[in-house]
Parts: sequence; structure tokens; C-alpha cells
Amino acid sequence: MPVPRRTLGTGAAALEVSAQGLGCMGMSEFYGTGDDRGSIAVIHAALDAGVDFLDTADMYGPFTNERLVGQAIAGRRDDVVLATKFGNERREDGSRVGVNGRPDYVRRACDASLQRLGVEHIDLYYQHRVDGSVPIEETWGALSELVAAGKVRHLGISEAAPETIRRAHATHPITALQTEWSLWTREVEDDDVLATVRELGIGFVAYSPLGRGFLSGTIRSIDDFEPTDFRRHSPRFQGENFAKNLELVERVREIAAARGVAPSQLALAWVLAQGPDVVPIPGTKRLAYLHENIGALDVVLSPADLAALDAVAPIGAAAGARYADMSTVNR
Repeated sequence: MPVPRRTLGTGAAALEVSAQGLGCMGMSEFYGTGDDRGSIAVIHAALDAGVDFLDTADMYGPFTNERLVGQAIAGRRDDVVLATKFGNERREDGSRVGVNGRPDYVRRACDASLQRLGVEHIDLYYQHRVDGSVPIEETWGALSELVAAGKVRHLGISEAAPETIRRAHATHPITALQTEWSLWTREVEDDDVLATVRELGIGFVAYSPLGRGFLSGTIRSIDDFEPTDFRRHSPRFQGENFAKNLELVERVREIAAARGVAPSQLALAWVLAQGPDVVPIPGTKRLAYLHENIGALDVVLSPADLAALDAVAPIGAAAGARYADMSTVNR
């Protein structure tokens, strides 16, 4: 069965993508040791299956994930809807400079990403985080110039507040907002972010739709993570928060078992059921998990299923903050 398609954005900003994308971040950083050969095999398998929406960013690695994706898509550019991001500035040694939305940096970052990816244009270019020291109109004025120059086809923004979204969209139409959304991160439903993008006709790209792997049901202990895995220091994976969140996952597991599907498939099906303007981008570096995730596209949830999931994972059910430092989120 072919992978269904969805459209992000409207009018001239519309971009058709596979109904599920592939997040590539964890192939290079944050989720333990990487395996470039295995990751390239996962990207190729995704493209072969019809999952063509690939998501990366310059800061992943830093820079190495874009190079990896570029290597994987060499010779297959026409098979890919390629998304990358700028704005979380890092140095080659991995140290962090900070959030940067200055126009001169936007232009340099785009050129550097094009070179690393080995492509002539980026299909969807996101502002990864909003720079509170630079008026959003200045950042988006520079982005609009990149579209006019043919270096970028469509624009997106990540983790932005409703008023910021409106101001950016008034400067240049936004194709997609990328923000965390899953059964354990539902705040976008209650803080006007979702209502704003739907009012403006902006698509929604849901990152971490499996709750950083928690909703897969395979994580039972902090010791399941490698020493370099950032989840060891994430608030939701600490102490009492971890125990409470395991209880939430167990309830999701029970519903999944009753449906005869994997917990990850149930969690992804829930995100997909939130509307035709929503595209989840689960990340993985393992072929088995890729195929399991794609299988979620065949899972149709009934009103009773959705009600049961709302009951066990309501807004605010997860214990702990999403990040140790939330200062650059929802600006």
C-alpha cells in the first residue's frame, strides 16, 4: 500500500509531503552512538517505502547530520522533500553560541547548509528557534530573500508563540510550524498555537511524536540509555517523573495490546488522527523501527479509541518539563 500524502500550508505556500516523515537528528547526536552506514540504509529504506519527507538541522552533530543526509540522498534528490533548520548556532567543536536570527547569519547559514547537503535548494527551511533580540520581521525578510533567490522553496518556524507566528506569516507565508506534539506533549492544543496555525492555513509538523522514544514502550529504566544520551538529563526521565511517565506509557500499552498494534503505532496513529494538516516525523536509526513506524499509517483509530487515549493521556499528563532549559521555547 503506497504511503499517503498530506499537504502542509495553503496557496503558494503549499507543500505536499508523505503523511509521515523521518526525523534524522538521532542518527548523529543526542540519542547515543551513531552508525552512519546503518543510518543511510534507514534513509534509503524510507525513500523506497515512500516516506520522502526528511528532517535535519545544521546544529545536529553539529553539521554532521546534514552531511550524512546529503550523502544518503546523493543521486536521489528528486525523491526527497528536504527540510533543514537554522538558528541554534553552534561551533564545529559542538559548543553552543546561542540563538541567532540576524539576517546576515540567516544568509550564511543557508549557504552552508546547501553546501553540506550537496543540493541547490532546500524544500522547507525552518527558523529553529526564535531570537528574542531580533525583530521577527528582520529574520523573515532575509528568509523571503532566500526564497526569491531560489535557494529555498518554502519557509517554516519551530517552537514559536502565536503572536510571533502571525508576525512572521505577515512577512512571508509560513508553510509549516514544527513543534513537539504527542500523547505526552499536548500543550499546543491548549495554548492557542494549534488554533493560530489552523486559522492561518499553516501545516503542523509534529516532532518527537513518540515522546523521545518513551511511547514506544521499550524504555523501562534510565539505564536503557547510553552515557551520551541526552535523555539521561531530561526532566521527564528523572526520578519520580520517570516513574509517573512509565505509568502513563503502561496505560497506552494496554490500549495498544487491545487493538493488536505496537504502542508506537498507536501513538503515531493518534498524532495522524489529529487532522490532515498534521505530519509526524518520528526519528529512528533502526530499520525495524522504521517499518514499525510506517505501519502506523494503516492504523485507523475509532472514536472510542481516541476517547480512551484522551482519558489516559490528557493535556498535561506527563510529569516534568520538556527541556531542562525552556527559555527558547514558545517565543
